[in-house]
Amino acid sequence: MCHTPRMTSETITAEAAGTWKLGDLSVNRVGFGAMRLTGSAAFHLGTPSDRERSVTVLRRALELGVNHIDTAAFYFSSLRSANELINSALAPYPDDLVIVTKVGPYRDYTGEWGTAARPDQLRGHVEENLRQLGRDHLDVVNLRRMRQDSIAEHFGALAELREAGLIRHLGISCVEPRHLAEAQAIAPVVCVQNQYGLHSPDAGADTMLRMCGEQGIAFVPFFAIAGEGGAQGSSGSEDDEIRAVARAHEATPAQVRLAWTLQQGPHVLAIPGTGNPDHLAANVAAGAIRLTADELARLDAAYRHGG
Repeated sequence: MCHTPRMTSETITAEAAGTWKLGDLSVNRVGFGAMRLTGSAAFHLGTPSDRERSVTVLRRALELGVNHIDTAAFYFSSLRSANELINSALAPYPDDLVIVTKVGPYRDYTGEWGTAARPDQLRGHVEENLRQLGRDHLDVVNLRRMRQDSIAEHFGALAELREAGLIRHLGISCVEPRHLAEAQAIAPVVCVQNQYGLHSPDAGADTMLRMCGEQGIAFVPFFAIAGEGGAQGSSGSEDDEIRAVARAHEATPAQVRLAWTLQQGPHVLAIPGTGNPDHLAANVAAGAIRLTADELARLDAAYRHGG
């Protein structure tokens, strides 16, 4: 029988989940997603967290051992920019902090979404991330696929920036297995970011998770807590099965979702985001939860296979 530490204190740090490498960069498997600091997951909807509170959350994340932050220049609302908050809160950056950005989607300065960035526009987007973060290079840049059939031209443009020293490592997001092979023919891929979790609507995500594990590539799910809510966030309602497992571990349903995700493989990372210091501590503490084989089987039967 596995026993989980009580979730009532903030003594549990991100080291509890173990580590993995993004290329040559070691990170704790529980990281932090900066998107929600700007408002809701839809960026321009909802009320952003108070600025000082957001700064406090970012600094507290590092105190709790988080050394992997996921962000993007297009994470902004009328009042907040995720990159600017990160820069203000954390610069000068600790040597072990890995900041992962992404490019591909395009938003103008009014917040309106445009068509996907062209390959020749990606250098400008990388440079914007560099400027906002105050860096001379980016640790990892993910190419977010925007429904295009082939990613070769876009990924090739980023590979050129990697050769030029602006980017250290490359990843891809919202992709299928064929896109991974396409990218790897151009340059090394250190991570894949796809939607994944209990209630995940992406039927092909299991295949990608397995492929990444076989090749030693980090698999980084997003919306792992939100489940079917996706970009709109969690509905806050949970089924009896998750609640029962949560009670057994004196944990919350959100922590169970994160724990389940992390137990899908040692190469799986988590990047839950929040503007709430209490939620931050709870998310980090979820890395210490060890679900039993029976609990994993029950959750899989209830939520992964139409149970």
